[in-house]
Amino acid sequence: MSKTRALLGSLLLSLALVVGVAAEAGATPPNIPSASTAKAELAALTVRADGSMTGYSRDLFPHWITISGSCNTRETVLKRDGSNVVTDSSCAATSGRWYSPYDGATWSLASDVDIDHVVPLAAAWRSGASSWTTARRQQFANDLSLPQLIAVTDNVNQAKGDQTPATWKPPLSSYWCTYAKMWTHVKYNYGLSVNSAEKSALSNMLNTC
Repeated sequence: MSKTRALLGSLLLSLALVVGVAAEAGATPPNIPSASTAKAELAALTVRADGSMTGYSRDLFPHWITISGSCNTRETVLKRDGSNVVTDSSCAATSGRWYSPYDGATWSLASDVDIDHVVPLAAAWRSGASSWTTARRQQFANDLSLPQLIAVTDNVNQAKGDQTPATWKPPLSSYWCTYAKMWTHVKYNYGLSVNSAEKSALSNMLNTC
């Protein structure tokens, strides 16, 4: 093989890798606002202490619901956020690749991926959702129009639990800006409150944008 051909092959491989990484990194929820919009939305949020967890149950936020055909919300997000996703007749993902922007890991098994509620259901309950109707809570738990659902590494999602940015942030600090924009935008659109530590953490994260 000539040096020219070898160099060309190397360049093409590098380009393919860059494109692949870009495609994976581009798998993000819809309608993430600009930093300036998120800062304005954060300033508009009501600041108050968290409400009680009394009466809370995940069952009060029905999910995952059917979105289209045999596909439920989880399966829809797996297809949206993955690359080369293949599904069977019941819409279960049988193969594909999922890049988790929280920690930078890539997975080839859907079982290694969770669909994270950016604003956790319990966190929403403490900040206003306890007074919602079941229909409103179902909309929140399955919202595909706002940046509320995202495919991420399962154990990272489990480590997050129902924590706010005051006590948990994505392991990759390079994603803090995007995460804060998503969190703020969801809370703003659903009229949810923030506590003072949460607002301070979000403000600091937005300053990294």
